[in-house]
This record gives sequence, structure tokens and C-alpha cells, in this order.
Amino acid sequence: MTRKQRRLTLIAMAGCALAFATGLILFALNDQIVFFQSPSDIAAKAPAPEQRIRLGGLVESGSVVRGQNETVTFSVTDGDASVNVTYTGILPDLFREGQGVVTEGVVNAQGTFVADQVLAKHDENYMPKEVADALKEQGHWQEDAQSANYE
Repeated sequence: MTRKQRRLTLIAMAGCALAFATGLILFALNDQIVFFQSPSDIAAKAPAPEQRIRLGGLVESGSVVRGQNETVTFSVTDGDASVNVTYTGILPDLFREGQGVVTEGVVNAQGTFVADQVLAKHDENYMPKEVADALKEQGHWQEDAQSANYE
């Protein structure tokens, strides 16, 4: 074997090892990857059953209903569509109607989003970038001093 052939063989083996390692990493992370969707996205095309997604938008005014055993139902809207959300657990202190929220969970067979995690904005100037972009795209973003944080 010449030096050139040995070098090419070594490069090919390293490339195969890198591709194999990348494949293993992607396979291991497959269950951990969560895609962001807005209520309009879910209304247009419902996700596959038991597919984990992040749903973001604003908590619709007048939609929060507290049930038994820390169960809360509310609607998340982007101005064009709304999705009903059910969450069992303690909500963040800053959770309230009209505020930005990101929920993580699955859509059940009845079309209700069953959240296992709810994230509320943590200060006056924060909203997740994906939520802000979705609201801007839908034309419901109110331009003010806060918008400089999302550009």
C-alpha cells in the first residue's frame, strides 16, 4: 500500500466513525427533541398522537379554570387560533391571563393539549423568541420598547 492509499483509507475510516457517532447521538436524542408550534400551526395541521411539542402564545383572557387537585385548564392563543390546555401541577407565580406562556406536552385524541410543563415569562421584557416571532407573523405583536429585545 502506498502512502496515498493509507492516507485515504485513514480518512475514509475516520469519516465512517464520525458518521456512526453522529447517527448514535441523533438516535439517542430523538425522544428529547421538541418542536415549537403556535395555536395556528396546530389548527392547520394537528401533530401526530403522542408527539411532544411546545405550544406557545398568550393565555386567553377569561379562559383560566381551576379544577380539583391542582388541575388547571386554559386556552393559549396567537390571535387567530386557540388551543385548550390542561395542566396538573403548580403553575409559575407569574402565570396569568394575557401573559406569554410556553407549554410542553402532547395533544390527546380529543384535541386538548395535555401539558406536563408550563413556562411563564420571568420579567417585564421577556417572551420566548419563538412566541414573539409567531405573534409578529400573525400581526398581533404590539410594537413598543420591549420589541428591541427580540430583533
